[in-house]
Amino acid sequence: MAKQFDVVVIGAGPGGYIAAIRAAQLGMSVACVDAWSTAEGKPAPGGTCTNVGCIPSKALLQSSEHFEHANLHLAEHGVDVKGVSLNLDKLVGRKDVVVKQNNDGILYLFKKNKVTFFHGTATFGAKVDGGWSVNVAGANAEELVAKNVIIATGSSARALPGAEFDEEQILSNDGALRLPKVPKKLAVIGAGVIGLELGSVWRRLGAEVTILEGAPEFLSAVDRDVAKEALKAFTKQGLKINVGVKVGEIKKTAKHVAISYVDAAGAEHKLEADKLIVSIGRVPNTAGLGAETIGLKLDERGFVVVDDDCATSLPGIWAVGDVVRGPMLAHKAEEEGVAVAERLAGQQPHVNFDTVPWVIYTSPEIAWVGKTEQQLKTEGRAYRAGSFPFLANGRARALGDTTGFVKVLADAKTDEVLGVHFVGPVASELVAEAVAIMEFRGASEDIARICHAHPTLSEALKEAALAVDKRALNF
Repeated sequence: MAKQFDVVVIGAGPGGYIAAIRAAQLGMSVACVDAWSTAEGKPAPGGTCTNVGCIPSKALLQSSEHFEHANLHLAEHGVDVKGVSLNLDKLVGRKDVVVKQNNDGILYLFKKNKVTFFHGTATFGAKVDGGWSVNVAGANAEELVAKNVIIATGSSARALPGAEFDEEQILSNDGALRLPKVPKKLAVIGAGVIGLELGSVWRRLGAEVTILEGAPEFLSAVDRDVAKEALKAFTKQGLKINVGVKVGEIKKTAKHVAISYVDAAGAEHKLEADKLIVSIGRVPNTAGLGAETIGLKLDERGFVVVDDDCATSLPGIWAVGDVVRGPMLAHKAEEEGVAVAERLAGQQPHVNFDTVPWVIYTSPEIAWVGKTEQQLKTEGRAYRAGSFPFLANGRARALGDTTGFVKVLADAKTDEVLGVHFVGPVASELVAEAVAIMEFRGASEDIARICHAHPTLSEALKEAALAVDKRALNF
């Protein structure tokens, strides 16, 4: 007999589990179905983000940064360390512990909020009395029926034609997070978030890393000044970054991967590496969902078609996160999940894509919200800009990390903040203040008039806002 719920959520990644919890908080009976499993076959909710994305990559980034800091920078602080060595098994094992803590935390939150969890693969059945039927295939087969279904199945790494993932030599983000040893030579195709972060991890641990990017400019979506500063820093660290590259044939041997490519100048090259990470984007997980069975509309790329409220072409079926339009970001998925749950309760939430922050967790970190300077120029919008370097920030000097700067862009007439861009220490945390200011349509003067604690890195944002009016105090 089918089990009846008000809401069934398919997928327990950031969009799915948050949608399930919020719907339960609002008094609905909620089930969440997720197929992710541990090596032992136990439930591993959290989706790509928790299992093979945001969380494990940040754990490895932190550990690798500690290793590099011990080798290169502790002496600057008067801490003399000899015989620093790498225990890769322990480093990766810590990452696995962090992942499990997050998996277990989500299961606890489901229990706390009375969300019924089903471990298995969900497939749409049909339109039935009481809503939609969803079949769960797993250790225990189940049939669920719900008035509303929220699709939050996430995305998977896009493979390069002719170089499919084997997770041994040609790696997606999954395989790149669990290498058994540090490769001597590592090639990365794609200089986006994943390529730069994972390339940074293995470079810090001893690999010689070469990144091949097809776009003519490095980080073309990022503010040009920020991208130039980041490229300079990454090159100094030892990352070899080539842009404007056309990748040709990729051949595997027993020990190596050979990549043929043509550089921006038209010269032909062959790069031989021990491992190859391919990070050229992601594709939505809609195959096997049963969309065709119920007539759910997908676009030509496989994304679920939704309106501004995340409603699909079918009444009572919604979709959020990587499986729909918009940026493939965990926090964007969370906001959409909350918004759908609240709409089901009769509320009127909104998700403002213009204030969704972006972060690249390299060193220096890169973060931004709103428009870049090149976008404003293309739009023909009059603006004023102010920048402030971390070199002139007391806290950055004390930390020993003065790379980068903060840039504030404001409307020339109204002074409304249009974009804020960071490259430097803990930019991922600093961007939150900029998001809040922009969400309330604040002005650069508002940032400049807010008292910031001293000494803090956040003072660099205040100074950049002051610089919009050409009155920075410390530079």
